[in-house]
Amino acid sequence: METTRLTRREVLSFFAAALAASQLPAFAQAARGYGSDPDLTKIYKPGDVWPLTFSAAEKKAAIALADVIFPADDLGPAASTLRVADYVDEWISAPYPDQQASRAPIIEGLAWLDAEAHRRFKSDFAALTAEQHRAICDDICWPPDRKESAFFVQFRALCAGAYYGTQDGWKALGFVGNMPLPTFDGPPPEVLAKLGLEQTVK
Repeated sequence: METTRLTRREVLSFFAAALAASQLPAFAQAARGYGSDPDLTKIYKPGDVWPLTFSAAEKKAAIALADVIFPADDLGPAASTLRVADYVDEWISAPYPDQQASRAPIIEGLAWLDAEAHRRFKSDFAALTAEQHRAICDDICWPPDRKESAFFVQFRALCAGAYYGTQDGWKALGFVGNMPLPTFDGPPPEVLAKLGLEQTVK
């Protein structure tokens, strides 16, 4: 089957038409999103896009729990340093089905944490010692066959998404990002050996 090549004049005409269309009001409005989407060309502070969910007590519990999951160590800073709880708050506050489905389990789970902390140790979860935090979390971290365990697994997943979405999180994983390479010699020999492959491109 033969294909017809566009002439240089036709290609330039298409470019000119696309440029002109980009100046139209309808095209410019696309940057502002649709429905309840935010304008992704702006920088926002927490709560600017939609009302946040966490109360002061819930925020404290969320920060403390996130630090239990991602404490400061030799791999990276604590979750609180990277404001992981802010991400969780933004997530459950967003007006989309998946995020809204997470809202009740997270809020109820944080309330359970404080209630359990008071039952065991007569204090809010955020005010407990590291040992007391672990005593509660060890009981609900796995398997997710109870409501409290399901909450912990979901909260942990949200924290991981937030933590490893930062540059400090990348460093903890050893991920260096898209770095220019002066040369590329192909995959490392140990990777090829593990996959049972042979480097054929020189």
